[in-house]
This record gives sequence, C-alpha cells and structure tokens, in this order.
Amino acid sequence: MGEKMSTLLGQVAKGKVIDENSNFYFVQLEDGLTYKLDKKEIKKPLKNGSLFGGFVYENANHERQMTRVQPKATSGKYGWGTVVKTRKDLGVFVDVGLPDKDVVISLDELPTETSIWPHSGDQILVYLSVDKKERMWAHPADSEVFKAISVRASKSMVNKNVKATAFRLKMAGTLVLTTNFNLGFIHASERDREPRLGEQLNARVIGVHPDGTLNLSLKPRNYEALGDDAAMILAMVEHTTEKSLPFNDKSNPESIKKQFGISKGRFKMALGHLLKAGVIKQTADGIFLKEK
Repeated sequence: MGEKMSTLLGQVAKGKVIDENSNFYFVQLEDGLTYKLDKKEIKKPLKNGSLFGGFVYENANHERQMTRVQPKATSGKYGWGTVVKTRKDLGVFVDVGLPDKDVVISLDELPTETSIWPHSGDQILVYLSVDKKERMWAHPADSEVFKAISVRASKSMVNKNVKATAFRLKMAGTLVLTTNFNLGFIHASERDREPRLGEQLNARVIGVHPDGTLNLSLKPRNYEALGDDAAMILAMVEHTTEKSLPFNDKSNPESIKKQFGISKGRFKMALGHLLKAGVIKQTADGIFLKEK
C-alpha cells in the first residue's frame, strides 16, 4: 500500500493536528504520516483535530516537517534560491526560504569547471522536485524560462549601467538577466574573467538588439580606467560651459599646480591617458571634450 501512495513531500497538503509538545504540533496528513509544525509559526494556538495546510518537506535532520511559509520555489513555481554553501562531491546548497532546510542543486546540473560554480550569496532561479527516494532537489531554470520571463529593452538603454545575474555560461560569453528582467549577453571580449553561475554583476549596456536583448560589457568605460588624475581633469573639463580648459602639455608648472593641484609631470601623464582614450583633444589653446 505504501508504494501506491505518492509522496506529499514538496507539495502543499492538509491534515489534522493529533498531538503537540512544548515546541511542535504534530499533524497527520492523508498519507497517514505525521509531520512536525513549529509552534513559533502559529500565532493562535491549534487544538487537537484542527485542520492545517502547509508546505511539507524533510528538514535538515531528515524529519518530516510542514510549514505555513510558502517557499520561493516549488515543484510548480520558479523562484530565486540564495546559495549558502558548495560541496564539490555533491553540488550547491540553496536557501529557498524553508525553515531548517537548504536544497541541493546536483553537480550534474552545474558547470564541469568548479571554479565557476556559484559562491555563497549568489542567486539561482530554480524549481524543486522530489525523487523516488524522497530526496528534494533544486533545478536551475533553462534559457527558455528566462526568455519567457524577460521583457524587451528599449534603445535608450545604451550606455546605462545595469545589475544582472549570470544564468548560463558559454565559451562565447555569458547570458544574464538584469534586475529589470532584460536578457543580456556579455561577449568573452567584454570581460576580464568568466563570471560565476549566479553571480551578480555590474555591467554597462553597449548595444540593444532589434529583439530587445542587450549587449553588455563588464569592462570600465575608458575614463573609468584612466586613474584618479585623468578622471579629475576630465570631470573639470566636463563641468565647464565651453567643455574646455585653457591648459595643455605646454602650460607652465605653477599654473597647472594652482588649477589642478598636481605636478606638471602627473598632468602630462593624465593628459596622455585622456588623449589615448579618445575623450579629449588638445590644441594650442588648450584641451577640449570630444563629441561622443
């Protein structure tokens, strides 16, 4: 008879309170088994015979438990799981909001290269399943799911900064979903290292495709990679009405020191960076912001 009854684990089920102790109620469900319910979850005391419905699972001590907390992910619903730890021989443990229970993503569903496995705090979109041995697993969402939940980006996104989560790692680049639910792609040439699965990234929009997906870069804008002196000079040029300053590499050291607070040597080096980055131009009259 036990074989005919499919497990209730991983589902919302109803049952009757049949007993209690100082910390837990004990609820018997339709499978004839008893599940613990933490009294801390219940504001108004339950009586014996009371009906109670909740999500049922096996806790970290392999005890059957039920909770009124609706987990972020279930067998029928995708939700973001937060990575809490990794085990190279087993997989990645994610918190989907269940009391006293983290769910494992099997190493079979993770990148072969463990260096790009998620770290603690990373986010993975998952759904849950329970196998024949009644073990609960989390499964990462595939590209089709991300496509289904995404929205088209507008052309005005170009050059904007976005936050995004890496969900698919490919040789050619990384697929991500932004916090605004736009799909994005980071080409291998637009990153200094391969992001981890589930890593939260600060990226810059460098293009918008006709289908509303984004091309992103993890590399700093030219001026962000320039160093403090160059960034300071650029900011000063940008904040003038004429977008120019009457200084160049021929200016005398005293006037440079007075205007910028740095030596002529440092000024010339910073100027070199700005010219190389193509953000300013230099003439006999001074330096000018280049038109974008």
